[in-house]
Amino acid sequence: MIFRQLEEPVSNTYTYLLGCPDTGEALLIDPVINSIDRDLQVLQSLGLKLVYTLDTHIHADHITSAKELKQRVGSKIAAPAIDRLPCVDVGIVEATPLQLGGLKIDPLHTPGHTDGHFAYRCADRVFTGDALLIDGCGRTDFQNGDAATLYRSVVDKLFSMPDETLVFPAHDYQNRRVSTIAQEKLRNPRLGKGRTLEEFQAIMAGLDLPYPKFIDYAVPGNRACGVCPDDLPDALREYCERMSDSPQG
Repeated sequence: MIFRQLEEPVSNTYTYLLGCPDTGEALLIDPVINSIDRDLQVLQSLGLKLVYTLDTHIHADHITSAKELKQRVGSKIAAPAIDRLPCVDVGIVEATPLQLGGLKIDPLHTPGHTDGHFAYRCADRVFTGDALLIDGCGRTDFQNGDAATLYRSVVDKLFSMPDETLVFPAHDYQNRRVSTIAQEKLRNPRLGKGRTLEEFQAIMAGLDLPYPKFIDYAVPGNRACGVCPDDLPDALREYCERMSDSPQG
């Protein structure tokens, strides 16, 4: 597997590039519109052809580059079928793998952060989106989120994977890049350490998080597979402007 972890610093989003060394086919998990030029440069430098973009869910903190990448390089848009987006080419459902050359990506429906959230397992790693973060998890107070549902998604599905499975989240705000299932079961302060459902619900109910500043623009933009609004306030323009710096791992 050809693999790169790419960082978008405005929303602290990780985009993941997976490539098949035999066919030269590639996909991007959770690509961000303001890092599109960087992502295309990385693909070109590796000699890969982008076949799919694959989002974990309808994001509230950034806008996907799925539509623009399709227009520029002809990649297909893959996203959870449950969201019924008319712009999607490949609707993702659980137990139906997505094949990328010799790579098999297994979708796992992991609702709770949003009702349409998916994680994706490939070989020795799982891309957990916002369902499971390093020492944390996504919030559950908007987009039909539900703490009890997220608890079951993580404990029953993600924590049932082998302990050595690598965990690659959609975000991290402390410059951490990877964890493992064993580490999250052992020390995740919200979902690990044998937390009960009742304890987790109490933790999530007590977070008192602010209203997401970009959600009113991101959600409709992502329901169209990646459209930046014309009326974006000046204070939020960095979410759609091209990146000047391109951190990656």
